[in-house]
Amino acid sequence: MGIDISHGVRGSRSATTIANLGSQLAHVLPSREWNTLRPYFGGRVRCPVSIPPIEARTIGQLLLLAGRDPRMPGEWQKLALILCDSAHRAYNAGENWEWS
Repeated sequence: MGIDISHGVRGSRSATTIANLGSQLAHVLPSREWNTLRPYFGGRVRCPVSIPPIEARTIGQLLLLAGRDPRMPGEWQKLALILCDSAHRAYNAGENWEWS
């Protein structure tokens, strides 16, 4: 069963894929930033999740930072940037970022 993510993410992602992205994020982000993302990408996300717009903005900024890091492998970089865009869309719309 996959996780559907709102605001423009096409298709669902498995919990394993989200956790594997988390492993990559943990390698490229400083620990403080990683700890902000850990509740969502640390392998224990429980859906449904409804992330308020301001928190979605913060997550999006960190995903952008990681997605632009040259140490981030290509496919994980792509996913980080897809999720970054989605988080920013939720923020810009003033809506919660939904994972179900």
